[in-house]
Amino acid sequence: MEWEGEREVKNEKIYNLFRCGYLDVREWLRETDVVLIPLGSTEQHGRHLPVCTDSIATELPCMIAAELANVPYYQLIPFGYSPQHFHPAGTASGTITLSAATYQNVLYEVGRSLIHNGFNKLIFATGHTSNMKVVDPALRALRYETGAFICCYRNDAEAAPGLLAGTGLIENPPEEAPGWHGSEVETAECLYFERLYGKKLVHLERTDKEWTHPPKWITDVSDKFSKANGSPYLTMNGLDVAWVPMDHQEYSDTGLIGRPGNPFTASAEKGRRIVDKKAEIMAEFINEVKKIKVEVKNRDYCNRTFR
Repeated sequence: MEWEGEREVKNEKIYNLFRCGYLDVREWLRETDVVLIPLGSTEQHGRHLPVCTDSIATELPCMIAAELANVPYYQLIPFGYSPQHFHPAGTASGTITLSAATYQNVLYEVGRSLIHNGFNKLIFATGHTSNMKVVDPALRALRYETGAFICCYRNDAEAAPGLLAGTGLIENPPEEAPGWHGSEVETAECLYFERLYGKKLVHLERTDKEWTHPPKWITDVSDKFSKANGSPYLTMNGLDVAWVPMDHQEYSDTGLIGRPGNPFTASAEKGRRIVDKKAEIMAEFINEVKKIKVEVKNRDYCNRTFR
């Protein structure tokens, strides 16, 4: 791959199946039965980051991991499940979402197509945490109907603190939510992509540190609730007690998450190191998946039932 002078071209092999001819796809299937499918989102990420933030978070490590593990990947699916990121109707947030049912069907249809082609192991890789809320029915349908290995790998920022533990890459303390919306990890990844892309995408001058807060409709009647991050839970007396379908603006005034959310420790170099580490861990996972024995029993796309 080539990154505007950042990375040397390693070879001329085409890893993106979207750029391949069918003879190239057949050649890939002689080498491996594994394929990656990056899942992004298009949604607001505060005043300082682009709407492609979650897509950057998974596309870059997938591209690198594919080369490290010698497997192909499919073109990024840039839309995810993001209804909570809309602003009021008529007020632009840049968010484009699919409904849960539509998104499940997209993943299922892509999966059945790839299995029809001959792939046996599908690794969907999400850069947006909320995609995880709705993918399970589609993944189970693919597995139950075909016997293929199916998973959703986490490249999202909320998984990053765990993945990067012990590396020294994260500076923000946990209360500053380094892996949450618009904070240290996502800002660093976007700064790195900005350097590769060659155009200004990150605008730290537009934001400040931001304090996450409980929704007003609960603080108006009770002082027992707190909100430290963007999880869908209401926290009462320090315990996550109830899953509530809240909108992002109910607990974050600008889209930045944390107590406070702090993007100012991010840098392009930190973003490069985060992406490379995520790719390294992902490649290790892929190499272990290669060892799994599966027998696909229903490969024909026409023999599908999920709707």
